[in-house]
Order: sequence, then structure tokens, then C-alpha cells
Amino acid sequence: MDVFERDRRYVAHTYNRFPLEIVSGKGSLVRGGDGRAYIDLGSGIAVNIFGLCDEAWKAAVTEQLDRFQHCSNLYYAAPVANLARLLCERTGMERVFFANSGAEANECAIKVARKWAAEKKGAEFCNIITLQKSFHGRTLATLAATGQEVFHKDYQPLPGGFLYAEVGDAAGLESLARDYPCAAILFECVQGEGGVMPIGQAWADAMREVAEKYDLLLIADEVQIGNGRSGHLYGYMEYGLQPDVVTTAKGLGGGLPLGAAILSGRVADVLQPGSHGSTFGGNPTCCAGAISILNRIDDDLLRGVRERSDYIVRELTGAKGIKNVSGMGLMLGFEPEKPAREFAELALSKGVLVTTAKQKIRLLPALNIPMDLLEKAVQILKVCAAE
Repeated sequence: MDVFERDRRYVAHTYNRFPLEIVSGKGSLVRGGDGRAYIDLGSGIAVNIFGLCDEAWKAAVTEQLDRFQHCSNLYYAAPVANLARLLCERTGMERVFFANSGAEANECAIKVARKWAAEKKGAEFCNIITLQKSFHGRTLATLAATGQEVFHKDYQPLPGGFLYAEVGDAAGLESLARDYPCAAILFECVQGEGGVMPIGQAWADAMREVAEKYDLLLIADEVQIGNGRSGHLYGYMEYGLQPDVVTTAKGLGGGLPLGAAILSGRVADVLQPGSHGSTFGGNPTCCAGAISILNRIDDDLLRGVRERSDYIVRELTGAKGIKNVSGMGLMLGFEPEKPAREFAELALSKGVLVTTAKQKIRLLPALNIPMDLLEKAVQILKVCAAE
């Protein structure tokens, strides 16, 4: 059996894979089992933010592996403490809980919000307001937090305690906060699975006002847009928000599994020994790689993200066969006239890797993708759209 046949035979059928085996890569070029080179505009769904086989990241990870690959959270490890300090210094927050993934980081945020509200306001203040078209993960609680029925239908009964507001309906948001005992508002600055749609400044302001009026926590889900992808270190900074909890993952680890719930002073001491935990959360090897990643997300890199974003938007807006372009930084989406899956397969045939989000094509390139490669890829996308 070849790798396609072995995968279909032995791996659970949870992914609608494209017909490509990736065998190697460097930077934003991927080598397939067919011998062809592909320009990668997906970066492992916003994970490989400095591309494949990044030398600085590899060196940091290898150096830690030569010391020890893992220890339990019953002991101290320098990479864990150093990464937590970096995250707090860069965000103005106070504490970090490390997890394995974005979904687990969001689970932690939900637990923090409910424990904080129970202690401060009463046990009945357990509801968390999320947004229609949101996506927060695939565990049962984060599925329940996700404001899309398509993700709910096969897994009933889901945990309760989640309410859904429509972006743009400030009165509806306030009525939820007023009529139900709530703990927090959980939001994405750009709704990725919801169509790569930014929430906008007016909605950010509305959430802040409701949170202040009804004493709610603000929780920013930065799993995909975070770690430089927005053109800021974190997407909420675009809107001038100061969340009480920030969750992130994906690009933070640079290719190894790592999530984080970053806690403000308001909730810094909610978690105490025994109230939460993770076997692999804060794995020292993952944290060593993340330190290398975070240290290189500087003003020059962020300026480059914004410049690349402006180029993509300028080239695709109004192009033949493209209906609209949306997003922020290097988390962009566009709706082609042809079905999204068909478009993605056509782009693959022409040497460009993209992902889909509902009816849109989602672009998540490495933050440092060379401009010549980006320009070549965008021109191929324009050809695909026009055909």
C-alpha cells in the first residue's frame, strides 16, 4: 500500500485530505511526494509562522532536547518560566497557564471565568456569551461555546451555560448580559471558521462597554490570529481592548503542540493547586521553541506582515472571479465565484496550497514569506479565479 492507501485504511476518516503527500520543506516551499514544489499559503493552519524547518527554532528545540525532553509540572523548568515571563511582559498580563492546544487553552479560560464569577458574584453566574459564527475548539465544552449549529448537531447533549450574540447587535448583547447571570464574553477578533470576518471596532467597543457595565470578563480567543498574524502581537490590540484572559496556541509553538491561557491581574490568582492541570501543558521542549518564536515577533516583522497583507488585499480586491476579500494581517479570506473546494484543488494543481473556510479560501502564509514567492502565489490565485 502507498501512503494514501495506508492512511485511508488505518487513520480515522476525520479529514477531507487533498491528494498530496508532504515529504519535506523549507521556509514557504513544500516538497510533495510527487516531486513537485508547492508554495505554502496555509503554514499548517497558522502554525509554522516562520515556515518549515526554521533554523533558529530548530536550534532552540534541539538544545532543549539535549538537556531533557519533558518533566512533569511537579518540578520547575526554565523554558516554562521564561516563556511565561515573555508572554506577560509583552501583554501586560500577570500569569500563564500552559496547555497542549487552543481548545485546551479555551477550556482553561472557561473554567477561570466560571470560578472567578462563582467566587465574586455567586455560583449562578456561570453563563458565557460567545458570538454567532464563532469557533473555539472541538472538545465538548468548546464546541458548545462555538456559535455554529453545524458543529453541535452530532454531539448532543452538549454542556450548557453558553449564550450567543450576533456581531453588530449591541442591544442583543446587552440583553443577554442583563437577563442572564453571566461570567464573561468570549470572542475572536477575526472569525476564522465563520468566514474570516473581523468583528470591527464598533463591536469591540460594544463588548467592552457591556463587560464594564455588567462586570463581565473579556476573553480574547487568539488561537489563530495571535502571535503576530494580525499585524500586531495579538489581534485584540488592533481594537484597543485589554482582555482579562487571552488564549493562544497554533503559531506560539512554531510546529510543536503548545497552548496558553494568559491571565490578567484580575484573575491571576483564581487557579490554585489542584484546581486545574495538564500533563504535557508547558512541555519544556515546546516552550523552548516558543521562546525562539516570540523573541522574533518584533516591529520589523509586524511591519512586514502588514505590508504583505496590503499587497494581497490590493491584488485580489476586484480581481476577475473573486467576489470579496476580508480578514486582518495575514489571516485573509476571499470568496471565489467557483466553489471553495474546487478552487483549492485547482490552486493545488498549479502549485499553491490554500485552505478553505465555508465558501471562502483562507490564506495563512508564514509571516516571513519572501515577497517574490508571495507575488508568484497571488498571481496563480488570480489565474485560478479567472478560469
